Amino acid sequence: MAELENTEDYIRLLSQHESGFRSYVLGMVPHQADAQDILQEGKIIMWREFSKFEPGTNFAAWGRRIMFYQVLSHRRKAKRQNTTWLSEESLELLHEEVESGDKEKKWIRREKALNSCLEEIPDNNREIMIMRYRDEASIERIAHQTDRTEAAIYRLLSRLRKRITLCVDATLNPQAG
Repeated sequence: MAELENTEDYIRLLSQHESGFRSYVLGMVPHQADAQDILQEGKIIMWREFSKFEPGTNFAAWGRRIMFYQVLSHRRKAKRQNTTWLSEESLELLHEEVESGDKEKKWIRREKALNSCLEEIPDNNREIMIMRYRDEASIERIAHQTDRTEAAIYRLLSRLRKRITLCVDATLNPQAG
């Protein structure tokens, strides 16, 4: 992938994810004014650290991690001023919950892509895949039931797995192809 063009790429990625960062910080901070301060400082740090961001990785997760540390830093300052905040453990749990929600969304997208790609497989080949992977039938049994050799079943399943993998990857990353 081409190297990032710094300013333009940063602004584009920040614009794309800014509302998510705002929701994330507001979920952890009791006062909106504090949240705005944290967001502002977090965006400055993100810009300073942007050269360390790896293109193609998850910008939202990278930014939330920076925002999380800003929330902790702001919390420590507020604690010295006797402001009521969630405990650090509670903040960690909230952060982990957001991150696991992202992973769940990714798996849901992957499952939809898989189902779509499976629909493209001819019925007779899809039946062989179902026998092998859902019903856990042995290669020997599948070969016997379909009147093919075991070697032919192994080759067919290998080709089908490769075809489905390429289809899922192309569905999830259309710009990569």
